[in-house]
Amino acid sequence: MLALRRNQLIFLAAAGSAALMIGALGFQYIGQMPPCKLCYWQRYPHVAAIVIGGLGLIISGRFLPALGALAALATGVIGVYHTGVERAWWEGPSTCTSSGAAGKTASELFDEIMAAPLIRCDEVPWEMFGLSMASWNAVIAFGLAALWVMAARRTD
Repeated sequence: MLALRRNQLIFLAAAGSAALMIGALGFQYIGQMPPCKLCYWQRYPHVAAIVIGGLGLIISGRFLPALGALAALATGVIGVYHTGVERAWWEGPSTCTSSGAAGKTASELFDEIMAAPLIRCDEVPWEMFGLSMASWNAVIAFGLAALWVMAARRTD
């Protein structure tokens, strides 16, 4: 079996985050699918992982790969949370999720609609093999976290 060196693992993990960011931006600007609030939250750790990866290629030690793993895990957890919001397993942030109309007057409903964001977190705009973008982000991010952990364990 081919054993990857520390820098190769760091490069692959950071490149994975970069690929996910390029894909997200492609969906946003080419596919005309603007992101919701939770989509943005998932992007921040990927940006951090890319920066950490760049630094990790020039600075030795285990701290940066461990930090990269933490960033990948963070976006994965947010992706799982977002998936739960999309699937109505739990309610999402009130700023991007419908809370229902029970007990509200027409005026309150109108005010809520007018103040609501354009992109809702509890709707799935795209799926592949039954998984939404948030779900795919979580699956891939956990794989990237494994690469980061392997890099942290390497001393070469």
